[in-house]
Amino acid sequence: MGTIRVVWGSASAPTKMASYDAALADAGVENYNLVAVSSVIPADTAVEAVGTAPDLGPVGERVTVVEARATAAGPGRVSAALGWSQSEDGGPGLFYEAADETDSEDVERRVREGLAAGQELREWPFGDPQVRVESAPAETGTYTTALVLAVYGESEPLL
Repeated sequence: MGTIRVVWGSASAPTKMASYDAALADAGVENYNLVAVSSVIPADTAVEAVGTAPDLGPVGERVTVVEARATAAGPGRVSAALGWSQSEDGGPGLFYEAADETDSEDVERRVREGLAAGQELREWPFGDPQVRVESAPAETGTYTTALVLAVYGESEPLL
């Protein structure tokens, strides 16, 4: 089975979309079309926290992701968190995400609570959860985006 890479980034820019694009660039995934999925990790899949994505394939292709993202106009702060937990026996796992105009501790707490609730719904023997948080100040006169993505495998052609 493939690998899911956890990447993250943050950036400020003069518009909401430009700050999102710049945060994607900070995470190394600005040249792909992102397709969001819910949060189940297939069995026998490695999850690696890498920070910045490696080359995933040709520009313009589709990449499957679970995304935590917050964008705000300054002044303020944005934070995004993505947590995951996998079965101890190599079985499936879960991602949970939270993002908002708040501090890093708040989004991390919400992700851990969500993971715990998701684990209670399933009969899998889960291992310890992992959480990655990205947080950044939003300065006056700019938009700031913080994001954390789980990137599934490599890119695939759209057409």
